[in-house]
Amino acid sequence: MLAIIAPGQGSQTPGMLNAWLEDSAIRALAIEISDAIGLDVVRLGTTADADEIKDTANAQPLIVAAGLISAHALGIQNFSYVAGHSVGEITAAAIGGVLSPVDAMKLVRARGLEMAKAAAITPSGMAAVLGGDRQVVLHAISDLGLVAANDNGGGQIVAAGDLESIAQLAPEGARVRPLAVAGAFHTPYMQSAVEPLRALAESISVSEANVGVVSNKDGEVIADGRDVLDRIVNQIANPVRWDLCMATLASLGVTGVIEVAPAGTLVGLIKRAVPGIAQCALKSPEDLDAARAFAAEHGAQ
Repeated sequence: MLAIIAPGQGSQTPGMLNAWLEDSAIRALAIEISDAIGLDVVRLGTTADADEIKDTANAQPLIVAAGLISAHALGIQNFSYVAGHSVGEITAAAIGGVLSPVDAMKLVRARGLEMAKAAAITPSGMAAVLGGDRQVVLHAISDLGLVAANDNGGGQIVAAGDLESIAQLAPEGARVRPLAVAGAFHTPYMQSAVEPLRALAESISVSEANVGVVSNKDGEVIADGRDVLDRIVNQIANPVRWDLCMATLASLGVTGVIEVAPAGTLVGLIKRAVPGIAQCALKSPEDLDAARAFAAEHGAQ
C-alpha cells in the first residue's frame, strides 16, 4: 500500500527546478502556474539565490510548485493516501484531488504572503530540538512559554516563540539548533494570517478527495474536501503533528511512501520513526523510473 507525501518549508534549495524544466510539458505547466499567481516560479526555481527563496512569500509557492510538478511527472495512480508537512498539506490536497493545481498555487501564494506579514509584526523564531527525553523536552519548551510547533517524531521537536526564550532553550540531553525562518510558524503569532486565508479558501471550489488525506492536526484520515481545506487554514496558527501522521500511515498498513520534490526530509523522519515503511525520495527526473518501480512494488501504477 502506497502513500505520497509532500515536504514543507526549509526543503527548498537554489536551482531545484532546473532538471525538471528541461521537459517542455513540465516547463509549460510551471509557466501556467507562474502566470496564475503573478509570481515567477520558473525563475525562483532556477536562478534565484538562497536568500530569495528563503523568504516565506517565495519559499512556500516554490515548494508546492515543485511537489506538483514532480507528482505530475511521476504520473502514478491507485495509491491509497497522501500527507504533507505544513505547507506540504496544500501539495497533498492537490495530489489527492481536493484542489486543482492552480487553486492550490493561489492558496499557497496567499499563505506565504500572509504568514510573512504576520511574522513581521513581532520578532519571533523557531529552533529544532534533537534528541533528549520527549517529556523533558516538552516541559522545557512549555516552561519558557514556547510552543511545540512541529512534533516531527523520531526525536525531533521544533519549538517556536519569542527570540529571547528560544535563546534560553536547553533541555537536558538534547541539542538545540536555531532555524533560519522569519517567525514562529504554527503558533498564535500567525493568527493574523488565518482569516484572510479562510476568506480565500471559502471562495475555492473543492472536491471529495480521491484518496485518504492524513491531517497534520491529529493524524486523522479526511476525505471531505471542505474539511481538508478548513484544517489546512487552521493549521497556520496551530502545531503540526507529523508524528501522528506517521503513526497513522503505519497503522493503516502503508508499506511504502514516495516523497515528492523537494524530497529528503520526510523520508528521513519516517526512516527513524517507522522504519518498517519503505521510503523513496523523488528528488529529480533521474529518480522517476525508480519511483515508478517502487510504486508498483507497493500496489500502485
